[in-house]
Amino acid sequence: MKNLAEKYVVIGTGISGIAACNLLQKRGLQVVLFDGNDQLDMVAFKSKNPSLSDVEMYVGSLPEAVLKSVTCAVLSPGVPTDIPLVEEMRARGIKISGEIQLAYEMGRGAVVAITGTNGKTTTTALTGEIMRRHFTDVRVVGNIGIPYTKEAETMTEETVTVAEISSFQLETISSFAPHVSAILNITPDHLNRHHTMENYIQAKEDITKFQGSEDVTVLNYEDEVLRAFGETLHHKVIYFSSRRELADGLFYEDGVIYWNRDGKKEEILPVDQLQILGLHNYENVMAAVAMADAMGVTMDEIRDALRAFTAVEHRIEYVCEKRGIRFYNDSKGTNPDAAIKGILAMDRKTCLIGGGYDKQSTYDEWIESFGDKVKLLVLIGQTREKIAECCKNHNFNDYVFADTFEEAIDKCYAAAESGDAILLSPACASWGMFPNYEERGRIFKDYVRNLAE
Repeated sequence: MKNLAEKYVVIGTGISGIAACNLLQKRGLQVVLFDGNDQLDMVAFKSKNPSLSDVEMYVGSLPEAVLKSVTCAVLSPGVPTDIPLVEEMRARGIKISGEIQLAYEMGRGAVVAITGTNGKTTTTALTGEIMRRHFTDVRVVGNIGIPYTKEAETMTEETVTVAEISSFQLETISSFAPHVSAILNITPDHLNRHHTMENYIQAKEDITKFQGSEDVTVLNYEDEVLRAFGETLHHKVIYFSSRRELADGLFYEDGVIYWNRDGKKEEILPVDQLQILGLHNYENVMAAVAMADAMGVTMDEIRDALRAFTAVEHRIEYVCEKRGIRFYNDSKGTNPDAAIKGILAMDRKTCLIGGGYDKQSTYDEWIESFGDKVKLLVLIGQTREKIAECCKNHNFNDYVFADTFEEAIDKCYAAAESGDAILLSPACASWGMFPNYEERGRIFKDYVRNLAE
């Protein structure tokens, strides 16, 4: 139990901040809620969140008296750790924490945690489904959309928490120690936040920082950074590979996932029994199998869950077919590496919608992945000129601009023929045009379902 004399300031009024405030209140702790947006209407906010109606709240700036009184700041994931307010708090000796750390301290039971640039959501959802075959109380939380702090209050020692953890969330851990962790891959992303690739890699690798000798980490052998990182760990490491047979680990070979261990080659299952597409998803499956096995789930339970699992919303999600054209929603493809996986999963000529908010990504490898598969790229958003320049550099000239999202879909529909695919896989974040990638994906699905045949 936390020291009741402590006073917390929760920074950020999104779902994570709201859940953190509620948890602190339920524990009888003093809490202040703050948002740097001085245009936020506090009265409207509290009317939408009646559980916080009595919480002391500030917007724009924090009074000196509050700064003097608080002992711990809980940052929402979207709050950078190097903004002036956080730096000032650190200088004052205020403990800087995050929603994940707070939930870990106040929750109970075993924790399985998943990070990586791409594949986190699918792997987390799949791992949660596998765990439910074996455990009676499973919570799937974190970056997947359900705040960890929202669930922590009702956890018991029998609870198994499966958490999707972003690099933003890992910046503020101080004792978070999952029994099983996984890092699926690391490719450039969020460099506008982390500033350097080295900082980004360190944030991802910190998921293992507080694990003990009895814990387990699952790593992608084909990621050179992770392969080397595994050699530095002092607890059990399980590797998986989509490109080669491993003497010790999971691997994909000729349409089948296997596991070599203890001198035996075990067939896990043929991938044609799965309902999710693409080599990247076979990697996600292998990671989930390794994590579930480490938690004591039987292989029969694992196989049953794998066969039943369908794609998560917004991740290469089949939407519908019109005029013989298949529509796929990959709005979760918010960086070039994720969007490459979307392209590789297509088995037909494809009209592609790309562009959005600029996270300082580069697009060369994405465009190189088009091959002769992408027949038209329709560009939208802040990055459209930048991506167009990259297209020219790679002699890809089949691109056009659209001023609205709906216009982009219409242009794809006009260009596509029966047997083609239309794919929303933007390689960029949604911000600026949409509040989040989920809304972008929902609008895409609603619009294409209403297209005339």
